[in-house]
Amino acid sequence: MNISIELIATLLLIAVIVVMAMRRLKIPYTVGLMLTGIILAISPFPSDNIEITKDLIFTIFLPPLIYEAAIFIKWQELRRDLPVILTFATMGVLLSAGITAAGMHYLAQWGWQSAILFGILIAATDPVSVIAAFKEAGVRGRLRLLMEAESLFNDSTAAVAFSIALAFAMNESVTIFGTLQSLVISVIGGILCGLLVAGGVLLLAGRTDDHLVEITLTTVAAYGSFLLAEHFHLSGVLASLVAGLMTGNIGSLGSFTDKGRDAVVSFWEFIAFVVNSFIFMLIGIRGAYQDFTNLIVPIAIAIVIVLFGRALAIYPLSVLFSRSALQVSTGHQHVLFWGGLRGALALALALGLPPEIAQRETIVTVAFGVVAFSIIAQGLTMIPLLRKMKEIPE
Repeated sequence: MNISIELIATLLLIAVIVVMAMRRLKIPYTVGLMLTGIILAISPFPSDNIEITKDLIFTIFLPPLIYEAAIFIKWQELRRDLPVILTFATMGVLLSAGITAAGMHYLAQWGWQSAILFGILIAATDPVSVIAAFKEAGVRGRLRLLMEAESLFNDSTAAVAFSIALAFAMNESVTIFGTLQSLVISVIGGILCGLLVAGGVLLLAGRTDDHLVEITLTTVAAYGSFLLAEHFHLSGVLASLVAGLMTGNIGSLGSFTDKGRDAVVSFWEFIAFVVNSFIFMLIGIRGAYQDFTNLIVPIAIAIVIVLFGRALAIYPLSVLFSRSALQVSTGHQHVLFWGGLRGALALALALGLPPEIAQRETIVTVAFGVVAFSIIAQGLTMIPLLRKMKEIPE
């Protein structure tokens, strides 16, 4: 993204004004920011040199958002619901991807290669969209934990599955043993990278009482864990997630000073706001340049199939826990289904597809269509649904 400091400052000012207006109107600010991006793209505003890329989303935007969400998750609560979360984040993602791929192949007449790639990249719920929506709605308790933790964990499943599907599409040799080996190495390696970097950060944090140094160390944890894992072709998302969990839980026990903890919380809330502002405006700007004219039918099919796949990933899997202490209430299931927003993650994977992949531009455009529906339609109806389910006050 080759833009000037002046343009960045202007975009931030626009974002602040939009957020203030949306909160007065009681509309999710993510929706307002995306629509603002569209308006900027079709106006004389110099947006043609603003580009959203996989590297921008993955390397710059995703690590701090994953980390920021993880530092607020309590390990005791996560451990209790981990079986449910991992079931949704693994079996749920794979089931949803399979349903979507089959639907795009048989209903939209896509080739299996394109259908499988699209099914996987669109299957995972996006932590950027989900966490922003739930924070703004004021959701608390178990529902927020299930929704946010699932969206964080399922990124790793989608990213690993996507890399395997892409290798197959590029005619690289792929075997069942090799696939399982890659999965295990990516997951375990990502966890180890997160533990290693967070451990070093906590060790250093315990030797200083300077809150500015403590903030800097958490920044190193967020990006350092991600970049270290990605350097060795491991799960960067899982590394940042583990680093956030460690510094958020172990750090709260004494590695950080009282002033440092307050400063870290304020700092990461600010970073999350800034990154979210850029992401949703960039989605709107890039989406405005997509030509949806000849792809209305595939986009409509994709939206329906993605929602159907999400339903099958939530309701049947919730039955597995219906007779246990981990039972997921019907109301929570409804919110988990409709709150499975798609966003920047899906676009990053789509934009990262090699040019030689069949129907690449079609996949990218349809992904933008599904994401736009998700952010606008599902985003605007989330708060009414949460009120109906009595998860937030009237």
